[in-house]
Amino acid sequence: MSALRFSGPVLPEGEWRDLYVVDGVITYEPVESDLGTEGWIVPGLVDAHCHIGLEEHGAVDDAEAEEQALSDRDGGALLIRDCGSALDTCWMHAREDLPRLIRCGRHLARTKRYLRNYAHEVEPEQLAEYAAREAASSDGWIKLVGDWISRDSGDLAPSFPAETFAAAIDAAHAQGAKVTAHCFGHDVLPGLIEAGIDCIEHGTGLTTDLIDAMVTRGTVLVPTVMQLAKFPEYAAAGAERFPAYSATMTDLHLRTRDTLMAAYEAGVPMFAGSDGGGIARHGNLAGEIQAMADLGMGAFAALGAASWRAREWLGWNPTLTEGAPADFVVYPDDPLKNLAVLRHPSAIVLRGRVVS
Repeated sequence: MSALRFSGPVLPEGEWRDLYVVDGVITYEPVESDLGTEGWIVPGLVDAHCHIGLEEHGAVDDAEAEEQALSDRDGGALLIRDCGSALDTCWMHAREDLPRLIRCGRHLARTKRYLRNYAHEVEPEQLAEYAAREAASSDGWIKLVGDWISRDSGDLAPSFPAETFAAAIDAAHAQGAKVTAHCFGHDVLPGLIEAGIDCIEHGTGLTTDLIDAMVTRGTVLVPTVMQLAKFPEYAAAGAERFPAYSATMTDLHLRTRDTLMAAYEAGVPMFAGSDGGGIARHGNLAGEIQAMADLGMGAFAALGAASWRAREWLGWNPTLTEGAPADFVVYPDDPLKNLAVLRHPSAIVLRGRVVS
């Protein structure tokens, strides 16, 4: 493979460098090379909450899953934590043109308490067994459905008792896997955090005491801000049949910004996730980064939450140091001055190859 040279400010430090790509890795030692692209160079973006292989009614076929992955890649997402999918996408690991993928396996939900065709739907006595099974076959993460609407109460409610969640978390941890959970409301959160869950998705039900507990334990939050903006739609859809649920979703939406900024300012580690798949489109990580910045985080923190900090959290090289894998995106202008440029990359380099 011939060497390529890219020139420009390398984030996060912003120092102008000549960066060379040789045999899939980065070097700053000058070598004979072909000129690549000049521009602002950003470590490969990370979508920490995505659903490749999933659409509104369940699993898609492999061809459509490939298109989803390519759309995410062309949006700059070169590392994806797939946060639950009904399709087995392990075959993507062999595709060098597709993003690096961390699979959570299939959602684990209570019987008839989640979106149809999405999850393994189980009863409490089965949850730990299924958690261990998914942990053994995933890429080191599993996904629990923490809460969902209960037809008995007509409102959001925990999917399982706290002790059942705790047993499932222990079972996954025993397999060396980490655990995340879908959580819109408040009631499910104390038990999950106390049980040592590694990550919370959405997190709109957080309160000051729970935020403090997350900081103490190092529990991560992936808020999916664009998804939370849809709460008024969900509230309206359930208003006639489930008025209590509608009121809860409306209240959560009204407090979203204050809740998330309280977590951020307290020091809860937060990362960007587009929630692509299901009802959200793929390839829109740039929109989530902008939404996080608009909350009040600012451009540097929001971009870091989808690049260098997120890469470090998931066990990949956070910065483009000597010998690091050549996964990066080049932009024509400074994204820290205008995040809109994230939608218009000049070059996308994955595994040392220009793929877009």
